[in-house]
Amino acid sequence: MKVTKEKSAANRAALTQTAARLFRERGIDGVGVAEISKAAGLTHGALYAQFPSKQALVGEALAHGLASGHAHMTASKPHGAPTLSDQLDLYLALDHRDNLAGGCAMAASASEIARQDEAVSARFAEGFEQMVGAVQAALEATMPTADDRARALTIAAAMIGGVAMARATAKSRPDLSDEIMAAVRRVLGEVGGEGGEPSRKGASSAPSGRPSKL
Repeated sequence: MKVTKEKSAANRAALTQTAARLFRERGIDGVGVAEISKAAGLTHGALYAQFPSKQALVGEALAHGLASGHAHMTASKPHGAPTLSDQLDLYLALDHRDNLAGGCAMAASASEIARQDEAVSARFAEGFEQMVGAVQAALEATMPTADDRARALTIAAAMIGGVAMARATAKSRPDLSDEIMAAVRRVLGEVGGEGGEPSRKGASSAPSGRPSKL
């Protein structure tokens, strides 16, 4: 039976969204195409009708996750465009640390990207540049300086690394994991011009139980 264009598009979206979630939750190398197909409610053959290889699926799933995270990070607030404090509060929240499947694709996959192909690396680099751009825009809106690009690169990289390290230590040393999140939030706020003042919704607060989606 021939698959309609609409059904084909729906299958592709289901595979991409499912793969993005599973890759964040279990790692790119921790889940295979057969498992992704099954979780999406499709056959192995349906996946290969859409993607010629797992690497092609990885690239599209990564791009999907990064676009979703960027949209969430740059969404307007009641007071207007998100400030750096808003971005730090969102990203360096305990809810985000504890929500691998729904969190940032970069924090979930940064250590794996170097083992993927150039196309996947390019998608990751594009997503990182978008994140840097969002941080830089927030910096320029409140405290523009000549080194905004360098500060934005540093802040974005530290946000991703901070969450990755906090996740890596959360099971065995939850106290250390919490300390990492609070310290990164405080220091990056200082780098961004907050003067070290604690945020109203910073990582030092207890998890709310609501999954953070980035």
